Amino acid sequence: MTVLPDDGFSLAAEFPDATHEQWQHLVEGVLRKAGKDAQGTAAEEALSTALEDGITTRPLYTAGGGADGSGLPGFAPFTRGGRPEGGVVSGWDVRQRHDPPDPAVANEAVLTDLENGVTSLWLTVGASGLPVDALGAALDGVLLDLAPVVIEAGEDFEAAAEALLRLYEERGVAPAAALGNLGADPLGLAARTGRYDGLDARMAAAAALAVRCDASYPGLRAVTVDALPYHEAGATTAQELGCSLATGVAWLRELTGAGLGVDAACGQLEFRYAATADQFLTIAKLRAARRLWSRVAEVCGGADGAGAQRQHAVTSSVMMTRRDPWVNMLRTTVASLAAGAGGADSVTVLPFDHALGLPDAFARRIARNTSTILLEESHLGRVIDPAGGSWYVERLTDELAQAAWAWFQEIERAGGQAAALRGGLVGERIGAAWESRSRRLATRREPVTGVSEFPLLAEAPVERDAAPARPSGGLPVVRRDEAFEALRARSDAHLAATGARPKVFLAALGPASAHTARAAFAANLFQAGGIEPVHEPVSVDAGSAASAFTNSGAQVACLCSSDAGYAEQAGPVAEALKSAGARRVFLAGRPGEQREMYEKAGVDEFVVAGGDAVAVLTSVLDRIGVA
Repeated sequence: MTVLPDDGFSLAAEFPDATHEQWQHLVEGVLRKAGKDAQGTAAEEALSTALEDGITTRPLYTAGGGADGSGLPGFAPFTRGGRPEGGVVSGWDVRQRHDPPDPAVANEAVLTDLENGVTSLWLTVGASGLPVDALGAALDGVLLDLAPVVIEAGEDFEAAAEALLRLYEERGVAPAAALGNLGADPLGLAARTGRYDGLDARMAAAAALAVRCDASYPGLRAVTVDALPYHEAGATTAQELGCSLATGVAWLRELTGAGLGVDAACGQLEFRYAATADQFLTIAKLRAARRLWSRVAEVCGGADGAGAQRQHAVTSSVMMTRRDPWVNMLRTTVASLAAGAGGADSVTVLPFDHALGLPDAFARRIARNTSTILLEESHLGRVIDPAGGSWYVERLTDELAQAAWAWFQEIERAGGQAAALRGGLVGERIGAAWESRSRRLATRREPVTGVSEFPLLAEAPVERDAAPARPSGGLPVVRRDEAFEALRARSDAHLAATGARPKVFLAALGPASAHTARAAFAANLFQAGGIEPVHEPVSVDAGSAASAFTNSGAQVACLCSSDAGYAEQAGPVAEALKSAGARRVFLAGRPGEQREMYEKAGVDEFVVAGGDAVAVLTSVLDRIGVA
């Protein structure tokens, strides 16, 4: 047992240390009360949660859990950060994204952001954003020797890079003072578009830019290793990491083949990852990414500092919703906190209305102020690796690194990232992962607040100007809300065509104490599909059910009560509803031994927590004729 020095605080010092076995014994007792007979390790496993990538979160982590020492910040394997000072000096770089194709609009937004806390710019240039020849107008008034510029130009990366370098020269910016990233990303573009013709030539052109930056622009990087195409296609965290590693290795081969040394090649890469509202997984992802890339650089013969991965974290677009978009402010706050705690060098908070089109000034203000609050008021940037030392985070980092490394090795065995993309391996694996996750979303085991849980049908839609089309044709672009969004869109169309939403009559049986819980559950479920619940009168019986249903204007009904209430009234009320013309009668809850009796009385389906909500709601809209 470790003997601690006497510091005057003897809280619990007189008590013996509790053992893991004692804790498990207490868990066994709790589980027995819940009707589960599990002992020892099995009791602990009963409280564990399975995540993606074969990772399991456990209810208890201890110092003996096998977590590896993470080293020191600024030193290999860089798990604890790429810089020895961490964020003590200035925190992370606040990088704002700008998509407007109009240079005047972009310039106004750029200047406003820089005057109010943003420290670097991320500009979309080319077919999906600003015209290349409008780059100068968009950056009018920007002090280019103080504000780093990162460009994303897709197929136009060569022209955009030349335009930016020419702008530096015209404005008298010394080559050594130019900061940012030219954003060459041919592999990411291939993943997004599915077009591989000319990929070798584009890779070679990007390598030539990297050689040029290494020779003349020490503050510029030429290449972005963008993992967002994989995340946005539905990849798991380990798949996102593995794809980024394989892409990084592909660039090391290309850049060293063009004449750069390993250290210089590593210095030309910036890695871009998604930050989600799963804060611990995001923290572990960024820590694991640095550890893995350090290993790659080491194996390739890089010097000790070469493997310090430069990271740009972007709040996830997959988690953003189109319904109740205000909740996105909360999601991006948690995600940006996790990105900062995970040690990202730059953080982009996407505006809450990102999924709806081009953001307005208010949305951009909230986005940049999110980082400002975390840095200036919460002082998060002043702490080096704040999650480090947590046995849970260390273990999660290690397990995620192991899973990502296994996927990376599989990609390499397939011939590398380009070959794995072209051959369909990457798309197939990511597609399977998203299919599995879609089932969790459909059953609401992964809830989406404001969409699958607690939707607000009366919410006024938020309208935005359309954003330029992003490259497409390769890996799909998914969102967590997409299945429920399709249902809500059908309801909206029905409202526009008929003046009313599709309705469900909640046939509440017995007193409020008996039916409130299940009536709330049913209302929440049906509203997730755009179906308006009618709960008037508050309670019905067999005598009043038919007239109440007819007056509701609904075509389907759902019985809501306690198990005892169902046993007494469900049969007669279901018969009355069917006689009144209900096309389908649901019962909220599990039928138990009464299933056959309920079904004979006219109950068509039972809706329960964990059921396939999307399937139920789709069938209801189909049955009542909602196109």
